[in-house]
Amino acid sequence: QVQLVESGGGLVQAGGSLRLSCVASGRTFSRYGMGWFRQAPGKEQEFVAAISWNGAITRYADTVKGRFTISTDNAKNTLYLQMNSLEPDDTAVYYCVAREGSGPYSEGRLYPYWGRGTQVTVSS
Repeated sequence: QVQLVESGGGLVQAGGSLRLSCVASGRTFSRYGMGWFRQAPGKEQEFVAAISWNGAITRYADTVKGRFTISTDNAKNTLYLQMNSLEPDDTAVYYCVAREGSGPYSEGRLYPYWGRGTQVTVSS
């Protein structure tokens, strides 16, 4: 089992920045492909970004490309999502995900491990 705990969400004005963190425990972090998904009220779950187990490959949704950066710190068992130039449409609950294997994967069904989420609210 892998446990994922997100933090770093909050309220920010449009144009601002936030950094989300996800601490993983339970297994060898460095062997997991990881990612971020989000879900806004009344909308379907949406892929945001993913990273391979060794950090060499990243993948982003078109809506966040150039504004968000995903990264890992294996020594701290932590996944990050740096979010810049935030927009009101970025408002959602953000979930950290993980799966054993290389990655990165953009399909939520491929991730067996999910955190409980952290709320990000961007005001206009």
